[in-house]
Amino acid sequence: GKNEYDLLVIGGGSGGLACAKEAAQFGRKVAVLDYVEPSPQGTKWGLGGTCVNVGCIPKKLMHQAALLGSALKDAQHYGWNITQPVHHTWSVMAQAVQNYVKSLNWGHRVQLQDKKVKYFNLKGSFSDPYTVCGLTKAGKETIVTAENIVIATGGRPKYPTHIAGALEHGITSDDLFWLKESPGKTPLVHCPFVLHLYEIIVYISLTDALPDVSLECAGFLTGIGLDTTVMMRSIPLRGFDQQMASLVTEHMESYGTKFLKRCFPTKVEKLESNRLQVTWKNTELGTEGTDSFDTVMWAVGRAPDIETLNLEAVGVKTNSETGKIIVDASEATSVPHIYAIGDITEGRPELTPTAIAAGKLLARRLFGQSSELMDYDNVPTTVFTPLEYGCVGLSEEAAVQCYGSDNIEVYHAYYKPLEFTVAERDATQCYIKMVCLRGSEQRILGLHFIGPNAGEVIQGFALGIKCGATYPQLMKTIGIHPTCAEEITKLHITKRSGLDATVTGC
Repeated sequence: GKNEYDLLVIGGGSGGLACAKEAAQFGRKVAVLDYVEPSPQGTKWGLGGTCVNVGCIPKKLMHQAALLGSALKDAQHYGWNITQPVHHTWSVMAQAVQNYVKSLNWGHRVQLQDKKVKYFNLKGSFSDPYTVCGLTKAGKETIVTAENIVIATGGRPKYPTHIAGALEHGITSDDLFWLKESPGKTPLVHCPFVLHLYEIIVYISLTDALPDVSLECAGFLTGIGLDTTVMMRSIPLRGFDQQMASLVTEHMESYGTKFLKRCFPTKVEKLESNRLQVTWKNTELGTEGTDSFDTVMWAVGRAPDIETLNLEAVGVKTNSETGKIIVDASEATSVPHIYAIGDITEGRPELTPTAIAAGKLLARRLFGQSSELMDYDNVPTTVFTPLEYGCVGLSEEAAVQCYGSDNIEVYHAYYKPLEFTVAERDATQCYIKMVCLRGSEQRILGLHFIGPNAGEVIQGFALGIKCGATYPQLMKTIGIHPTCAEEITKLHITKRSGLDATVTGC
């Protein structure tokens, strides 16, 4: 009776909102506290978290814009009369995407109101284990207490502050999707990765990267006609199957994206022309390079958004290296009534659907007499590069590490989508790989697919793999003709002599 709420959720992203709305279904008094700190460049947005505002939604829509550009080129081969060259207007696309995102922001607020969930637009900080002090932008204080508290604040992009000029002159994905006008010649740096729009550099670094974000951004920027360069110090798509990652980058190169491999930027300077001059080093050759761009975008990983929460004061333990909150199988932190879900938690996939599912299951355990835990195994995902890459289960490297190379069998095939034939598109990188446990049953450990609509293809097969599907069962499955997904049901075996890639772990 002393607590104002049965549940307080700190963070209004996908996982936090799902948890709050599910708890309200059980008649509980629930509140959501959410505040978006503007990016260093001043970009801010509404309720809904990273996915809605600066992640999955705008990214997929801009990816679609690029796919439409490719379709216009194909259309001529199918008899459509299209005057060439065609031109893309960034401001039109951006306005349409941003308007849709704003409609989602409003929709989330309406849903909370309909479910009688109280929404506080406040920056929260723990005063004690049951009390959170919220501050408005103007500094007005509100005290909220709750019997149960869920932290779901997610993460924000990092800046490589050790690089001179990085913070002053660069942007991140937090800014890219809200630009009103084309960034021009933009360098995009993805862990070390620099991106340019008429000429873009993306920089990818060695650790803590989300390389899929940088490659996805570089891909759609290239697709809408911008000269884009990816500066990459290490491997692409860390954590994914490295054979597949290599095919993705090979296709991007043939698609028009430039790559500066084994390079990292050392400084960014603003010229009198307002262009940005980027200087970098090549780690293989020991040489130095320089070029100028209109925009530099950093994609060097994300950091958990916990700075203002005052977690130490209430005893919530975090990983000292990653900064993420340590949780057990029930999403509980080191403080029994304080929980954490989503990207902020240690060892969890940084994916919207897993955060949503974990949030709902947590609410049911707290208030609905459920005991079901979130299962993080065999979660499917897709990288929305120009030629999409979808996968579920283990990479080949992880399978070898878990079971040993002698216990792994790999089935694979190159294929050509029917859609590519008339348009005479290159299908060199369209590829399928199935990693199986060797033996009579041949259980499928991982399925990897590069090609059109990879997400839609993998989503269908994910259920079977989650249920323990085997290679013989898949070979008995009749494919839908003529589709790309059909090719998965016709895989041939190949003998692997070894792996020339980094082992990623189980």
